[in-house]
Amino acid sequence: MDRQQISRLAHADHPIAAPLDDDSVRRLLARAVPGGGARVLDLGCGGGEWLLRALAEHPRLAAEGVDLSAGALDHAREAAARLAVGDRLTLHRQDAASFAAPHPFDLVLCVGSTHAFGGLTATLAAARAHLAPGGRVLVGDGFWDGEPSAEAVGMLGDLADLPTTLERVAAAGWTPVGGHISTRRELDDYEWSWTGALAAWALDHPTDPDRAQALETATAHRDGWLRVYRDVLGFLCLVLRPTDA
Repeated sequence: MDRQQISRLAHADHPIAAPLDDDSVRRLLARAVPGGGARVLDLGCGGGEWLLRALAEHPRLAAEGVDLSAGALDHAREAAARLAVGDRLTLHRQDAASFAAPHPFDLVLCVGSTHAFGGLTATLAAARAHLAPGGRVLVGDGFWDGEPSAEAVGMLGDLADLPTTLERVAAAGWTPVGGHISTRRELDDYEWSWTGALAAWALDHPTDPDRAQALETATAHRDGWLRVYRDVLGFLCLVLRPTDA
């Protein structure tokens, strides 16, 4: 079982692949989508959940998503067909960091996928290259909400604390016009859902050759969460505009 399949199973009950509840997602999109006829790009879209919700809310919106996972993109296409928004959704299977489009976008999203670019600052630079004049970026990334152990840094990367994260965003030429810090409930709900959905799949498929791996992965993930990073990891979403447009 590869990482993409594990992720698909783990997100079965939490299609937003980040620690955000439905109301937080709705409020962020309401703040970020600049108008009904906007063109929106999601870099690292996964199953396309952000785009699907934006398309359902805005009948004139056009959306494009980029991801390497064929399975995730197939899921996005199927969901778009069920919602009758497939004619307004274009999906690209390729590396988000090398994606090029012939037109700019009014909103560029990258929530929980900044690793594809090598971190938050590099993600914002990539997003700027796709942005139309007057456009906005919706980005989501982790930050240290406490002093991390060396094990936590090794597991999750070289994040910064919240003030430093915002200083870096400002230094890169961006001004926040909205945002959301995930609550403890959102963070815990996401981890319980991730590990629980994967473990439930394993228990529901006792003869599947991938059962043992799924159970081991769920257990290891839960142990890392509870023992290593639960008390020090936060998650921040920002709606940004270029400071000097």
